[in-house]
Amino acid sequence: MPTVLDRRIDLIYRRILWPLLLRLPPETAHALALTALRLLPALTRRADPPELAVRLWGMDFVNPIGLAAGMDKDAKAVLGWQMLGFGFVELGTVTPRPQAGNPKPRVWRIPHKRALVNRLGFPSEGMTAVERRLRSIRADKRIVRLGISLGPNKDTPCDQIAKDYRALVQTFAKHADFLVVNLSSPNTPGLRAFQTASRAEALLSEILDALKCLPQSCTAERSHDVKQPSRPPLLVKLAPDWVGEELERTCKVLLDLGVSGVVATNTSADPSLLAELGCSIVGGVSGEPLKLRSRETIRRIFRFTGGRLPIIGVGGVASGQDAYAHLRAGASLVQLYTALIYEGPGLVERIKRELTTLIRLDGLKSVSEAVGVDA
Repeated sequence: MPTVLDRRIDLIYRRILWPLLLRLPPETAHALALTALRLLPALTRRADPPELAVRLWGMDFVNPIGLAAGMDKDAKAVLGWQMLGFGFVELGTVTPRPQAGNPKPRVWRIPHKRALVNRLGFPSEGMTAVERRLRSIRADKRIVRLGISLGPNKDTPCDQIAKDYRALVQTFAKHADFLVVNLSSPNTPGLRAFQTASRAEALLSEILDALKCLPQSCTAERSHDVKQPSRPPLLVKLAPDWVGEELERTCKVLLDLGVSGVVATNTSADPSLLAELGCSIVGGVSGEPLKLRSRETIRRIFRFTGGRLPIIGVGGVASGQDAYAHLRAGASLVQLYTALIYEGPGLVERIKRELTTLIRLDGLKSVSEAVGVDA
């Protein structure tokens, strides 16, 4: 049951904060939210139900609900996300060199569809600034599990992109619980072409070689228990806009290379989806309209790989039922972003309560027992 504090947080957000934030440009509201999260007191959060614990890649996650990449690009509010109850946080996307991203405006709310459209283009303070910040916060033993999304600079030639990813891997391997190679942003020209099987194989082989060449000591600054892997797992983030044989071929490449998992999915740049929103803007769609498309991609990846490639499911998660359906489709963990903007900081605890209820109603002992049962 929600506590009195939970109810008050929801009420304050819905009746006071959200109407105020809605008057501001989306990026201004986003910056204010990050500032507020940085100022949260270092409270001890409530323990999660044991049914929500997940063991994956040799690591323990206290719950399967994570923050998707894009919300905290530069690692500014890590402890704040932990206080909200997330089981893990994916930071970034981080680029090697600082870059401003695309010209503003570049984020649009579609409130009646519970959606966002963005063409941010990887704005980033760069890996040096983010690494410095992570080095500081990693000293805090309460730190939540951290993933880091990696992307190339916009002005990096296509034949040099592997160098960008190698530099990022070498910088962040000692800080990350897992790394994500973002190959699916629709807002960086040419990047999605690297999802095809042949180009993914060439690029990921170089990135994996860079990871394998790192000394065992590269993980000395990572937190948590000593049983976690000596090097962070490497995942690949894929788009929701391609299906069928090409997706299957890429999944086979990921298995053959020994990639640790997939994040499914990124935003959608499908013109038909933008048209359904009545939107003439070109960009990536996230939120409620992406939910079923992402879930079907999760299901296809799970089928193609026989469940051998762990999936982080992201896209349209706004309730415990949404999270449960993604898990049943084949995801081992789930992430959210857009729904947090519309529903507020109480959403994470609400999703965990609903998910726990659904697990118990189905007679399951853990959330992991639900993975892939509908695939």
